[in-house]
Amino acid sequence: MQRSKQQAVMFLLGAVLVGGVLGFSADRVLRDPSTHWARRQAFYDDLGLSPAQRSTMDSLLDERNCQINAVMKPVKPQLDSIRQAAHQQVLQVLTPPQREKLEQRKKEMDRRESKPTNACK
Repeated sequence: MQRSKQQAVMFLLGAVLVGGVLGFSADRVLRDPSTHWARRQAFYDDLGLSPAQRSTMDSLLDERNCQINAVMKPVKPQLDSIRQAAHQQVLQVLTPPQREKLEQRKKEMDRRESKPTNACK
């Protein structure tokens, strides 16, 4: 009885972990770039930045994003591996029609992710 409880808890913990990874990944991939710019503009408006300040901030934030991308590049294969393993586990839970829908969404996310988003040096 105790062992089955432990297995159930471990399964739930794994499901939560996989869900978190998938949620984080989906957020990163599905994030609409126009929403990103809208949020940035709202931030600038809230601070009351001048056009010159906005231009400088854009440059600073874009450079920060390039630096973050450079740091993440070496671990990207590991992250992709984690995502793929989680995806395979999720597929095992779904019915065939649900799998088909998920695969369609994944193809769309992959298509969006393959688009160049910025011009990092």
